[in-house]
Amino acid sequence: MTGPTSRRTVLTAALAAAAGAGTVASAGPAGAAPSRTPSSPAADPLVENRFWSTYTDWRCGSSAGTRAVAGRRPGLVISAPAGRTDYTDPHTGTTSTWEYATWTSPVHRSAVPATEVIASWNAHTPPGTWIQIELRGSYSDGTDTPWYVMGRWASADTDIRRTSVDDQTDGRSTVWTDTFSLDDAASGLRLASYRLRLTLHRTPGTRLTPTVHRVGAMASDVPDRFTVPATAPGVSRELAVPRYSQNVHVGEYPEYDNGGEAWCSPTSSQMIIEYWGRRPTPEDLAWVKPGLADPQVCHAARYTFDYQYDGCGNWPFNAAYAATYRDMNAAVTRLGSLTDLENLVAAGIPVITSQSFLKDELTGAGYGTSGHLMTVIGFTAAGDVIANDPASPSNDAVRRVYKRREWENIWLRTKRYDANGAVRSGTGGVCYVYWPNQVTPAQRLVLRRTGLQ
Repeated sequence: MTGPTSRRTVLTAALAAAAGAGTVASAGPAGAAPSRTPSSPAADPLVENRFWSTYTDWRCGSSAGTRAVAGRRPGLVISAPAGRTDYTDPHTGTTSTWEYATWTSPVHRSAVPATEVIASWNAHTPPGTWIQIELRGSYSDGTDTPWYVMGRWASADTDIRRTSVDDQTDGRSTVWTDTFSLDDAASGLRLASYRLRLTLHRTPGTRLTPTVHRVGAMASDVPDRFTVPATAPGVSRELAVPRYSQNVHVGEYPEYDNGGEAWCSPTSSQMIIEYWGRRPTPEDLAWVKPGLADPQVCHAARYTFDYQYDGCGNWPFNAAYAATYRDMNAAVTRLGSLTDLENLVAAGIPVITSQSFLKDELTGAGYGTSGHLMTVIGFTAAGDVIANDPASPSNDAVRRVYKRREWENIWLRTKRYDANGAVRSGTGGVCYVYWPNQVTPAQRLVLRRTGLQ
């Protein structure tokens, strides 16, 4: 995402201005994964993941027309609709009637009183179905937020246009595309607890149903920091991850975020999906114009596109896309150090990271960016970062080696200076993690230690 200023950048700047010097501003996504305990603490004590994914989880909370489904991969489905509702799609103007059913999670008191919360989900939505994800929290002073829409989502784009919802605020917190954020973290106010609500929709009179396999959120309270402590190099390993350049697709399908120039997120997602042995079928790709290189990257851009954000960089939408592939799980979270990332890679799990930087802050990149995703695939013996950087001129040029100290600082900081000397936000260690249901014991252990399983 190295082209013109993105809407995420505009939102981030607005959030920083509204919040003041004490606020961590990162107007973007993050998420999580399954849990076998009431909460899954991440390695970073400033981050907590909580997800509902087991048969027992789905039987908790409150249900109106949904039921839990057991099996190899438990889920939540429509049993008997709770009612009907009309939805006018703001991006098409079409009004349609839908049957719906709801599930509301138990209240979760976060181990990390949070300044930011980002929901994520893994679901299957056959044609004629879609889901809505909402969050409601309680502040540390005992008052409540409204129900905030964190996403209206379907894997396809024929029934509804998947979308975030703008202009949601109560004067104390705001949803910025996919991130719930306190407006003034310096005040000491925090989100102490939250619950999530799923609304499953289907075409009236049918037996269709979405199946939600996982829903949850990542809560964090990462302090303002322009620099982070340096870490010592760990295990060196490089994973064989496919290499795709977003710039191969410049000018293709401009209706999806101006074409490949801005496709760093879906391009990175596609690399890891294929690393795990999944990819779209020829039938899936039939809509792509013949003769285009790597049509699966075009496919990923279309099926991660957020019609309100007007881009492919919605973090939970990317995770949800990855989880549409067979037996895949996906999470968006924050990690606390480069060591945490090394541990995932050492176990064979590549990670997509989000960062912003000036051209002279990352040696060898050759560009600066207000927000960019790349895929970390390994570490050298000296501890430097090996990344598949989609902002490369060709697939062959995608593999890069970046200096460890430079890279960890631009990824983990929450504040930075832009080219004009103005203070902007950093993501504070945001990353996407994708993995299959069947993992090795070492992979399961590191996922659990990272708070993702």
